[in-house]
Amino acid sequence: MACGTVCAHGVSKRFGPVVAVSDAQLCIDRGEFVALLGPSGCGKTTLLRLLAGFEQPDSGEIAIEGVPVAGDTAWVPPERRRVGMVFQDYALFPHFTVAENVRFGVPRRDRGTRIGEVLELVGLEGYDGRYPHELSGGQQQRVALARALAPRPSIVLLDEPWSNIDPLLRQSMRNELAEILRAAGVTVILVTHDREEAFSVADRIALMLEGTIVQAGTPEEIYLHPADRWAASFVGAGNFVPGRLDGDMVETLLGRFPVVSRNGATEVEVLLRPELLELEPDAEGSAQVVGREFRGHDVFYRVRLADGTMLVSQRPSTELVPLGARVTLRPHAIRVPVFS
Repeated sequence: MACGTVCAHGVSKRFGPVVAVSDAQLCIDRGEFVALLGPSGCGKTTLLRLLAGFEQPDSGEIAIEGVPVAGDTAWVPPERRRVGMVFQDYALFPHFTVAENVRFGVPRRDRGTRIGEVLELVGLEGYDGRYPHELSGGQQQRVALARALAPRPSIVLLDEPWSNIDPLLRQSMRNELAEILRAAGVTVILVTHDREEAFSVADRIALMLEGTIVQAGTPEEIYLHPADRWAASFVGAGNFVPGRLDGDMVETLLGRFPVVSRNGATEVEVLLRPELLELEPDAEGSAQVVGREFRGHDVFYRVRLADGTMLVSQRPSTELVPLGARVTLRPHAIRVPVFS
């Protein structure tokens, strides 16, 4: 079963009639930063808790560092798995100081030096005597991270760590947290429902739906080569246009494109991401801009074709096109995914 630092093989978990995780397959190598991404209720937090040892699987096996920790013949309790956990609400002890929170779980022989080391790592030198209520939300998060890192775990699990952070601070906070974790050299598993978070920090993404991992790959693979139509829609805006396969090409109302792979069907839907459709102002153009959403760094245009088909084009804000303008669409000639 061994396939990396973390290996989950055929893992399932039910709560009464509800199937929370179904036949999950996951392999994570040492030092990887992997995001479990999916909508609320898809089972990603349950899978995280199974890896941590807070839940026991109904079936399947889990191994960490090549050692079975859960399965038919194995069970290792959470405190012996060398797993650190940062909870969504941080779970700090309010009556403990920063140093006392970080010290929790650290062997006595290491406390003299380890507390200072991890506080320096997370940028909280000099805060050891403060209490959680005296810290900002971002500082509390770093205390929780220091506590998770203090026992020298091989894996750190993050459960929606930025959900309680002000939206204006999230980008800087997640970049800071990712830098700290990479400097620590640990394997990281992040649970999130936010595509931008997963794309910005993860080396690989495991995309979950209804308890199942439907696709695992790099952010680029997930975005450009989604496994199915749901995956394509969940990770980003997309235009789905009808097409007919002809050998290794697909014919659409926007032209012919090479396909990523054939799927046995002839009549298909073609995925064209909005940024792949350029707009050329043209008084004689067959398409018209009927909607515009300005986002600062870019603009989303809704464009209606002559036959009534609606498409979305994402262009830089330096390429402003007036509402109501006639345009010609210029799609980028790239390999495209197709779906039955």
